[in-house]
Amino acid sequence: HECGTVLANEQVHDGKCWRHTETSVEIRQLKQWFFKITDYAEELLRDLKNLQGWPEHVRIMQENWIGRSEGCLVRFKVEETGEDLPIFTTRPDTLYGGTFMSFAPEHPMIRDLVAGSKFEKPVMDFVNRIVRQDRFMRTAEDQEKEGEFTGRYAINPLTGDRVPIYVANFVLMEYGTGAIMAVPAHDQRDFEFAQKYGIPLKTVIRPDDLAHPVSVEQREKIAEWEIAGCPSDGAGMKAAFVEPGVQTHSGDFDGLPSREGILKIAQFVEEQGFGERTVQHKLRDWLVSRQRYWGTPIPIVYCEDCGAVPVPEKELPVVLPHDVDFSKEGNPLLMAEGWVNTACPNCGKEARRETDTMDTFVDSSWYFLRFADPHNDTIPFDPARAKAWLPVGQYIGGVEHACMHLLYARFFTKVLRDLGMLDIDEPFERLFTQGMVCKEHTFRDGTTRSVKMSKSLGNTVDPASRIHDFGADALRLFILFAAPADQQLDWSDEGLQGCYRFTNRMWRYLNANEEALKRGVASVKADALFTPGDSDVDRELDRKAHDTIRRLTEDMNRFHFNTAVAAIMELSNALNAYRIREGDTASEQCAAWAFRAMLSLMAPMAPHLAEELWARLGLESSIFQHPWPSYDPKRLVRDEVVIVVQINGKMRAKLTVPADATEEQVHEVAMADENVSRHLEGQTVQKMIYVKKKLLNVVIR
Repeated sequence: HECGTVLANEQVHDGKCWRHTETSVEIRQLKQWFFKITDYAEELLRDLKNLQGWPEHVRIMQENWIGRSEGCLVRFKVEETGEDLPIFTTRPDTLYGGTFMSFAPEHPMIRDLVAGSKFEKPVMDFVNRIVRQDRFMRTAEDQEKEGEFTGRYAINPLTGDRVPIYVANFVLMEYGTGAIMAVPAHDQRDFEFAQKYGIPLKTVIRPDDLAHPVSVEQREKIAEWEIAGCPSDGAGMKAAFVEPGVQTHSGDFDGLPSREGILKIAQFVEEQGFGERTVQHKLRDWLVSRQRYWGTPIPIVYCEDCGAVPVPEKELPVVLPHDVDFSKEGNPLLMAEGWVNTACPNCGKEARRETDTMDTFVDSSWYFLRFADPHNDTIPFDPARAKAWLPVGQYIGGVEHACMHLLYARFFTKVLRDLGMLDIDEPFERLFTQGMVCKEHTFRDGTTRSVKMSKSLGNTVDPASRIHDFGADALRLFILFAAPADQQLDWSDEGLQGCYRFTNRMWRYLNANEEALKRGVASVKADALFTPGDSDVDRELDRKAHDTIRRLTEDMNRFHFNTAVAAIMELSNALNAYRIREGDTASEQCAAWAFRAMLSLMAPMAPHLAEELWARLGLESSIFQHPWPSYDPKRLVRDEVVIVVQINGKMRAKLTVPADATEEQVHEVAMADENVSRHLEGQTVQKMIYVKKKLLNVVIR
């Protein structure tokens, strides 16, 4: 209601609009425009294996969304009208056991089936209630099975049986044709539905212990039925029999193993002209029609004589009118008469423009191609320039677009390839999905929880005010530091203030040591590895700087920005703890080299502060014109290590020992420590657990 436009299935979450999360969605019958993405379903699915630079969970999401199933399309008929009612099944071995039909609430035939009958109101009320519900909840095993009888019957072409047609909550339009043959004796959801609504069972597969042993759990649920000789009405069944077995009550196929029955009965369906073997996908054609102003106009005009006519290429693009009244509900283009009324490109007679505009995902499905040739005013992009730049090496986007933008962009790329405009199969070589920025929000029912920032919820944070108060770099550092880049970030003004204090410490450090750092920078060769003197404190700071370079080199390549910021903060703490020895050139050089390395590492995340401090050191060219600092693995090796000593898990001492000290030597040093020996006095040592170069835990009683 709030958008006043249609939504694709991907844009409906929990029965609500994806933008207005408290606004319910309802079904209406409309004539609309689609892109035939289903023609590429097989290729989109097959090529997922080539996307090795994509997260596995995104590939799985697309695989499940496309949803490939091999089976049989069977044409039932509506008894009263003779109209074909195609259904898709992966279990043709159960075709003889269908006792009712189930339609998805979204099925377009429902309205016609019940129109003008006493069943119309209860069925449509049921439909509008169910379509608002989450699809995963509807199909959950523990979800109550609900439905409404349409008052209509279908004829099973294999048996001639007359079966009632229901609308059921557990059937999805995305599966098959949106209508299923229900076999309650051999499908648990159908079984529960039939039990609730008093629909009979018909068994067509019986257990066969020799070929297909039945599980203990299944045996308990079908014991009475099996003992009675597996009667066709399923008497004694406490659950559906869903395991392989032997065909029974299945005409000429009786006695055939059911797994063979799948193939044999499918062949029979084809031979008799009742249907054909096929592959179905959950993926549906992409609905691009939207009833709103801001989308790209669909270039079609409607003429009474010529029908739907494409706008000639020379008249493209169709430009939206500016004299539009937005004060009324609905699509404002409908009332823009001066724009809507036009002439038919074929016959010249009066015609009307299509007032639906395209889904904005149409634009985002190829925008990356435009980046390769942004100033071209004759064609969308030059194929030669696209060849030079594409595919995108690294793409960063939200996982919420896994089955929308990311799938649509793959589809567009393949279509443009087939049109000769591209020579690539996939748009993005590597994909990184970042987490959402969330903030607490109080809902109308009084509950408060952290949810995605949204203009519709009014829980957004104005970045301009935060930049004014804390600076852009503090804001950037907080966003990168607050959570791993691929996980949810919960907004915190306190965390932002902490990053602001860190930037101030950097500034104060330079203010306090500016002259010494300038001298140190001037006396060390630019971008060269610095070799510290013999001072232990110099070597420790140098080791910390090299270790920080190592950590950031690894973390930045893995998008681990939060740990990268943490490493910079640790180096900053080490610099603040290090005291530059007045008049000592080696000390000034050591501090200057570590500080300059820290600025280089920090530059991608806090560019303004890093550039300013870099310039104050007297370095003339931009920090971004200098190479990323390198580290020497040999400098990471300590001559000494600190061992934590615990007694029954409580820390009692920290020991500095040679890095190559043996476990026995560590034991000896620990026992000689005054605090350790005092806590061991009068105690019995049961065992000592040593973690090399880190920990010694003494267990006493």
